[in-house]
Amino acid sequence: MDRTSRSRPPILPDRIRRIDGQSFAFLPHRFLQDGFLGSLTADEQRLYLFLLLAADRHGTSFYHYDRICSILEMVGDDYIEARNGLLAKDLLAFDGSRFQILSLPPKPVYKLSAPLRPGHDLEDNDPATVRQTILASLDHQRRRPTR
Repeated sequence: MDRTSRSRPPILPDRIRRIDGQSFAFLPHRFLQDGFLGSLTADEQRLYLFLLLAADRHGTSFYHYDRICSILEMVGDDYIEARNGLLAKDLLAFDGSRFQILSLPPKPVYKLSAPLRPGHDLEDNDPATVRQTILASLDHQRRRPTR
């Protein structure tokens, strides 16, 4: 018998999660196992989790974007990008006033990023180059004589 099929007691048996009352949020194990979680950006993950927690038993939520942005401390552009990403990945439906978390599609959709080009593209979009530029700038400021 392999390790995953053995039954193991919970760490804190008195704290086992249960679906109670009005809450109906759940994530199928496929979300992690089949790579859906890994296919989402950090903002897409945050928005998906929020909408999942806010949804009724049909997966429907009526939160307005400004309230979502306030709760998630997300600016409007990031919200729109995350929402559109979830729509494109077939995880979410939106009719302009309400959201619906959809059943998982057969497989996750990964966003392919365009290759970076030398010059400004690398300076602006490559995390390692941006980090190096920031560190060099901070180092330069530390060495500057104070007046």
